[in-house]
Amino acid sequence: MTKLKNVRLVIANLLLKFHFTGIFMIDICATNHAEVNCCCKERGFYMEKLNGEALRTIDEIVARHKNQAGPCIEMLHEVQNELGYIPFEAMEKIAEATGSSAAEVYGVVMFYAQFTTEPKGKHVINVCLGTACYVKGAQQLIDRVEKLTGAKVNRTSEDGLFSLDATRCLGACGLAPVCIIDGKYYGNALASSDFTNEIRRIVREEKKAGAKA
Repeated sequence: MTKLKNVRLVIANLLLKFHFTGIFMIDICATNHAEVNCCCKERGFYMEKLNGEALRTIDEIVARHKNQAGPCIEMLHEVQNELGYIPFEAMEKIAEATGSSAAEVYGVVMFYAQFTTEPKGKHVINVCLGTACYVKGAQQLIDRVEKLTGAKVNRTSEDGLFSLDATRCLGACGLAPVCIIDGKYYGNALASSDFTNEIRRIVREEKKAGAKA
């Protein structure tokens, strides 16, 4: 068990040190990410400098949980609930408070699918890419959502309204392909028009709201 933990820690440290592309979607700059020439944002990893309010929020969360049992997960959940994602600065502060390394905290963030290191849009759409869903047309749904919202897979649309995430199995294989819009599940999403119609409805409403603003 100790040997397995050591292997995981080595891998996490490597992830922090080097750039990875492709399926892992992991990019952390090996140099100081605050530098002007940092390549993180250009390579897809969100490393924009946090404002004072966000940093104070992180400090308050860390202070609230640091003396509790198993505080790392609690801190990560609360940071994401407050900020919408988990910035690297938060991982550093959590690591310091819990006596862990930044690599260990980063490993936790990468292990749990619900955590994200990139800010999400106002509306989050998840498309399951588990085996059953993929076989039954999940890729067609991703293509459709990209066209309707302007959001690329695992990215947020330029207007900040939509995030499109490809997810692991959602545990509803009998209803494949399965998708989620803002927490609501849609089964048989390719054959049923409910999923597509809901996205179109949201797009229309957001356009109207934008026109009034």
